[in-house]
Amino acid sequence: MPTTNPVVINAAVEGFTDEAVAVRVISFVGGTAGTVYGKNGKSQIRSKIAGYNNAARHWPWLVLVDLDHDTECAPLLQSEWIPQPASQMCFRIAVREVESWLLADRAGIAQFLMISLGKIPRNPDDLDDPKKAMVDLARESRSRAIREDMVPREGSGRPVGPAYTSRLMEFVGEVWSPQEAMNASDSLRRCVNCLRKLVERSRT
Repeated sequence: MPTTNPVVINAAVEGFTDEAVAVRVISFVGGTAGTVYGKNGKSQIRSKIAGYNNAARHWPWLVLVDLDHDTECAPLLQSEWIPQPASQMCFRIAVREVESWLLADRAGIAQFLMISLGKIPRNPDDLDDPKKAMVDLARESRSRAIREDMVPREGSGRPVGPAYTSRLMEFVGEVWSPQEAMNASDSLRRCVNCLRKLVERSRT
């Protein structure tokens, strides 16, 4: 049987949770994750976006950032950062944070956090602070280990627990279903569709 060469997609992301999400979504659409750059905050990606876009003239790229509260909407942020995306650039924005994409797999995150499904928000892209929502849900977990890992200790001054990121990476790698999540998150669905077009175009 003829074999199809893998479509390698390089990426740039804000942090390690985002890296896990990017790799998982690229795999979900039939691509293969190449080198993942960044992982040192949004400002680093902003400073290098022109170079990433230039590279996307030759190879497929995914640049994934959080909307946070930087602008009113994702299209405005995109026009500020990359007004003329290269032909193989998939510049996508998680609304408002990548946690909203994880919460969008309601059954998966309820199982992982060991809380009832009814506690999971139905429209995660509408959340003002998805990271806080994730921590608040973890606080209600029946698992002491989840609470200790994901919820900040009193007086620590930190927004998340000591193993928050590693727990989310575990969830992405072992439980998270992009297929389920994209049904509840428009910004994830747009990312999946963009990457699918990249893969299809690279194979024609």
